[in-house]
Amino acid sequence: MGATRCDRMTNDHGALAGMKVIDCSQVMAGPFCTMLLADLGADVIKIEPPRGDSTRQMPGPGGGESPSYWALNRNKRGIAINLKHQAGVEIMRKVTATADVFVENFRPGVMASLGLDYPALASQNRGLIYASISGFGQNGPYAARGGFDLVAQGMSGIMSVTGEAGLPPMKCGLPIT
Repeated sequence: MGATRCDRMTNDHGALAGMKVIDCSQVMAGPFCTMLLADLGADVIKIEPPRGDSTRQMPGPGGGESPSYWALNRNKRGIAINLKHQAGVEIMRKVTATADVFVENFRPGVMASLGLDYPALASQNRGLIYASISGFGQNGPYAARGGFDLVAQGMSGIMSVTGEAGLPPMKCGLPIT
């Protein structure tokens, strides 16, 4: 995946016009958060690994592109950066040096291991707002676990009251997260 530019449908005079947001998140929670910021006029730059965001791989109608990906990433600019290489980490530092907001949803400790946690990025950008989204928080017994909708449904017990009596638990039709 190379650098891409999506046409922005938002009004550049929206409530968040002039705000620069770096979106280093994938799948649902982070991209949904930054989608709302983009809809309100923020300049959101979506950072993806070279293979693309995981939701790109979700099948679309007739095997086409994933509508989920495009819906969650509307109004954003995009670039692929390989954070597994030091050169990619350096590019990320440069990109965030002038950002207002940084959003990530990696498991706790991943960004620190890359040198891209809040203390590292705030040392070069003192006004940076750093949002770290996770399913189970940054510490505690489940912090290292991934937090996806199916996990939330299973752990909350809601699946035990869906479906038919006498059959195994069933996932809710719509996401609850």
